[in-house]
Amino acid sequence: MRGFERSLPMALMRARESVMSHFRPILAEHDLTEQQWRVLRALSANDQPCSAGHIAEQTYLLGPSLSRMLTSMEDRDLITRTASSDDARRSDIAISRAGTRLVNEIAPRSEAVYQRISDALSASELDQLYDLLERTADIGEAQS
Repeated sequence: MRGFERSLPMALMRARESVMSHFRPILAEHDLTEQQWRVLRALSANDQPCSAGHIAEQTYLLGPSLSRMLTSMEDRDLITRTASSDDARRSDIAISRAGTRLVNEIAPRSEAVYQRISDALSASELDQLYDLLERTADIGEAQS
Protein backbone atom coordinates (compact mmCIF):
# COMPACT_ATOMS: atom_id res chain seq x y z
CA MET A 1 0.00 0.00 0.00
CA ARG A 2 1.32 3.44 -0.89
CA GLY A 3 2.35 5.74 1.93
CA PHE A 4 -0.34 7.87 3.50
CA GLU A 5 1.46 11.07 2.47
CA ARG A 6 1.18 9.97 -1.20
CA SER A 7 -2.53 9.19 -1.00
CA LEU A 8 -4.29 11.08 -3.80
CA PRO A 9 -7.52 11.61 -1.83
CA MET A 10 -5.52 13.09 1.06
CA ALA A 11 -3.46 15.31 -1.26
CA LEU A 12 -6.66 16.60 -2.89
CA MET A 13 -8.24 17.23 0.52
CA ARG A 14 -5.14 19.05 1.73
CA ALA A 15 -5.13 21.27 -1.36
CA ARG A 16 -8.87 21.91 -1.03
CA GLU A 17 -8.52 22.85 2.63
CA SER A 18 -5.61 25.14 1.82
CA VAL A 19 -7.60 26.95 -0.86
CA MET A 20 -10.87 27.06 1.11
CA SER A 21 -9.14 28.49 4.19
CA HIS A 22 -8.87 31.74 2.23
CA PHE A 23 -12.56 31.77 1.23
CA ARG A 24 -14.18 30.68 4.51
CA PRO A 25 -13.60 33.94 6.41
CA ILE A 26 -15.19 35.92 3.56
CA LEU A 27 -18.22 33.65 3.54
CA ALA A 28 -18.48 33.67 7.35
CA GLU A 29 -18.71 37.48 7.32
CA HIS A 30 -21.89 37.05 5.29
CA ASP A 31 -23.20 34.08 7.30
CA LEU A 32 -22.81 31.75 4.33
CA THR A 33 -21.60 28.18 4.25
CA GLU A 34 -19.40 26.89 1.45
CA GLN A 35 -22.36 24.91 0.15
CA GLN A 36 -24.67 27.94 0.13
CA TRP A 37 -22.02 29.89 -1.76
CA ARG A 38 -21.79 27.11 -4.33
CA VAL A 39 -25.55 27.29 -4.82
CA LEU A 40 -25.50 31.08 -5.19
CA ARG A 41 -22.61 30.88 -7.67
CA ALA A 42 -24.36 28.17 -9.69
CA LEU A 43 -27.61 30.13 -9.78
CA SER A 44 -25.83 33.35 -10.70
CA ALA A 45 -24.19 31.55 -13.63
CA ASN A 46 -27.55 30.29 -14.94
CA ASP A 47 -29.54 32.58 -17.19
CA GLN A 48 -32.81 30.97 -16.21
CA PRO A 49 -34.34 29.35 -13.14
CA CYS A 50 -33.48 25.68 -12.75
CA SER A 51 -34.57 22.60 -10.86
CA ALA A 52 -33.15 21.40 -7.57
CA GLY A 53 -31.82 18.35 -9.41
CA HIS A 54 -29.86 20.54 -11.80
CA ILE A 55 -28.43 22.55 -8.90
CA ALA A 56 -27.48 19.33 -7.09
CA GLU A 57 -25.60 18.13 -10.18
CA GLN A 58 -23.79 21.44 -10.62
CA THR A 59 -22.80 21.81 -6.96
CA TYR A 60 -22.20 18.16 -6.01
CA LEU A 61 -24.70 18.39 -3.16
CA LEU A 62 -27.00 15.58 -2.09
CA GLY A 63 -30.71 16.16 -2.60
CA PRO A 64 -31.84 16.08 1.05
CA SER A 65 -29.10 18.48 2.14
CA LEU A 66 -29.83 20.76 -0.79
CA SER A 67 -33.54 20.77 -0.02
CA ARG A 68 -32.95 21.96 3.56
CA MET A 69 -30.43 24.50 2.35
CA LEU A 70 -32.81 25.92 -0.27
CA THR A 71 -35.48 26.41 2.41
CA SER A 72 -32.98 28.32 4.55
CA MET A 73 -31.81 30.39 1.60
CA GLU A 74 -35.39 31.18 0.61
CA ASP A 75 -36.10 32.30 4.20
CA ARG A 76 -33.13 34.68 3.86
CA ASP A 77 -34.47 35.95 0.51
CA LEU A 78 -31.34 34.77 -1.33
CA ILE A 79 -33.32 32.64 -3.78
CA THR A 80 -36.82 32.47 -5.19
CA ARG A 81 -38.90 29.38 -5.87
CA THR A 82 -41.84 29.21 -8.21
CA ALA A 83 -43.94 26.28 -9.35
CA SER A 84 -42.47 24.71 -12.46
CA SER A 85 -44.47 25.27 -15.63
CA ASP A 86 -43.62 21.69 -16.66
CA ASP A 87 -44.53 19.92 -13.40
CA ALA A 88 -46.48 21.50 -10.55
CA ARG A 89 -44.75 19.15 -8.07
CA ARG A 90 -41.39 20.72 -8.87
CA SER A 91 -39.99 24.19 -8.33
CA ASP A 92 -37.98 26.49 -10.53
CA ILE A 93 -35.24 28.06 -8.44
CA ALA A 94 -33.51 31.34 -9.21
CA ILE A 95 -31.19 33.71 -7.44
CA SER A 96 -33.05 36.70 -5.98
CA ARG A 97 -32.05 40.36 -6.17
CA ALA A 98 -30.68 40.09 -2.63
CA GLY A 99 -28.75 36.96 -3.61
CA THR A 100 -27.32 38.73 -6.65
CA ARG A 101 -26.30 41.72 -4.52
CA LEU A 102 -24.57 39.36 -2.09
CA VAL A 103 -22.68 37.60 -4.90
CA ASN A 104 -21.63 40.99 -6.29
CA GLU A 105 -20.49 42.10 -2.85
CA ILE A 106 -18.40 38.98 -2.25
CA ALA A 107 -17.02 38.70 -5.80
CA PRO A 108 -14.18 41.26 -5.52
CA ARG A 109 -12.79 39.60 -2.39
CA SER A 110 -13.19 36.18 -3.96
CA GLU A 111 -11.31 37.38 -7.03
CA ALA A 112 -8.55 38.73 -4.77
CA VAL A 113 -8.11 35.20 -3.39
CA TYR A 114 -7.93 33.85 -6.93
CA GLN A 115 -5.33 36.50 -7.72
CA ARG A 116 -3.17 35.35 -4.78
CA ILE A 117 -3.39 31.80 -6.09
CA SER A 118 -2.51 33.01 -9.58
CA ASP A 119 0.45 34.90 -8.15
CA ALA A 120 1.71 31.70 -6.50
CA LEU A 121 1.36 29.58 -9.64
CA SER A 122 2.26 30.56 -13.16
CA ALA A 123 -0.54 30.81 -15.71
CA SER A 124 0.64 27.61 -17.37
CA GLU A 125 0.81 25.80 -14.00
CA LEU A 126 -2.70 26.93 -13.14
CA ASP A 127 -3.98 25.82 -16.57
CA GLN A 128 -2.23 22.50 -16.11
CA LEU A 129 -3.75 22.10 -12.64
CA TYR A 130 -7.27 22.73 -13.99
CA ASP A 131 -6.64 20.28 -16.84
CA LEU A 132 -5.32 17.58 -14.49
CA LEU A 133 -8.20 18.04 -12.06
CA GLU A 134 -10.69 17.78 -14.92
CA ARG A 135 -9.01 14.66 -16.25
CA THR A 136 -8.99 13.16 -12.75
CA ALA A 137 -12.70 13.90 -12.35
CA ASP A 138 -13.35 12.32 -15.75
CA ILE A 139 -11.75 9.07 -14.52
CA GLY A 140 -14.34 8.78 -11.77
CA GLU A 141 -17.23 9.72 -14.04
CA ALA A 142 -16.16 7.14 -16.64
CA GLN A 143 -16.33 4.41 -13.98
CA SER A 144 -19.82 5.44 -12.79
